[in-house]
Amino acid sequence: MTYADHGPLSGLRVLEIGHFVAAPFCTRLLGDLGADVIKIEPPGGDPVRQWGAQVDGNSLWWSIHARNKRSLVLDLKSSRAAEIVVRLAGACDVVVENFRPGGLARLGLADEVLRRARPDLVIAHISGFGQTGPDRDRAAFGVIGEAIDGLRHLTDHPPGTSDLPPVRVGVSIGDSIAGLYAAFGVVCALWQRDRDGGDRKGRSLDIALTDSILSLMEGMLAEYGRLGTVRQPTGSAIPTAAPSNAYPSADGVWILIAANSEPLFARLAHLIGRPDLLEQERFAGNRHRVENAAELDMIIAEWTRRHTADDLTRRLGEHDIPSTRVYTAADCATDVQFRHRGMVQEVEDPILGRLLHPGIVPHVPEAPGAIRWTGPAVGAHTEEVLGEILGLSAGEIAALRAEGVIG
Repeated sequence: MTYADHGPLSGLRVLEIGHFVAAPFCTRLLGDLGADVIKIEPPGGDPVRQWGAQVDGNSLWWSIHARNKRSLVLDLKSSRAAEIVVRLAGACDVVVENFRPGGLARLGLADEVLRRARPDLVIAHISGFGQTGPDRDRAAFGVIGEAIDGLRHLTDHPPGTSDLPPVRVGVSIGDSIAGLYAAFGVVCALWQRDRDGGDRKGRSLDIALTDSILSLMEGMLAEYGRLGTVRQPTGSAIPTAAPSNAYPSADGVWILIAANSEPLFARLAHLIGRPDLLEQERFAGNRHRVENAAELDMIIAEWTRRHTADDLTRRLGEHDIPSTRVYTAADCATDVQFRHRGMVQEVEDPILGRLLHPGIVPHVPEAPGAIRWTGPAVGAHTEEVLGEILGLSAGEIAALRAEGVIG
């Protein structure tokens, strides 16, 4: 098995002391682009191994979530394990963790301890509320960040249309966005450390789930701070542009149509047989269309209901109007564009068999990343990592296992 021969991050070594989603997602991105990722798992493995659909007790999500990583099982409550982590950190460029603030320090693994082994180590701390502030010790998962940052409020149905709880995005978006910011921060820190004339100093990154989601909220804060307005949920519509919404087809499929520029709206008006809309003041310009979006959506929906989804897709495509049916997993898996770009890949998982994986982002044609292997079994690389990187003998590894330090 090779660890550093694919992608722009080949030669980079990353130590993950993470669990659940945020830190592991960060390191998956780095591993996809060629980094050698060593994942420390507790005895029994990361909890995500038990999440999602299972085949013979093995998580299908895990195959993706931990791909391109080496699994090393350590009981971090053991002082011997802490010694091993420090030695591993000395052989790595980056450490990524998502304990609560101070969690690593309580295990004897504070930043200054890790940097004794490698002074220029980049350490990314991912937590719910960040490493500082009055809420730093509060418990949080991604869903908490989504709620506290206003995202859950804005993904809800429009006011007065439903008494159901606010709608979730559908995936662990808060955790994943934090992991994405962490990966971006890691690369920035490495660039600053290693570029020509770089200072070769270590850097610590402080990534909060709550900060990460709040940074995505477009003009929400500016609108409140300057105008005193609280942005409200709009369901499937975009509150700043029209027409842009989901419309029903004759065969029960939702079709997204985004015709919110002047040329696009003109083409759509002619396509639906309503060129008269272009002469009406209430639909002249985006601002007026937004003010009258409900009426405009009813007019468009009256047309879409007369056609099947395939017919709508064809007609809208012929007029070059941005549109698509709302895809399911089956649609994504068979989409020719995704297949062409390698964003749907068939891989062989030695535990689960033949699977589909999402591809690698970003595409780097000159040095493409690769799915080198799928999520490994618990501790699959323990002996390999300890022997290869730390130079431990078979006898020393056996003794650590007998003591319960490794798994």
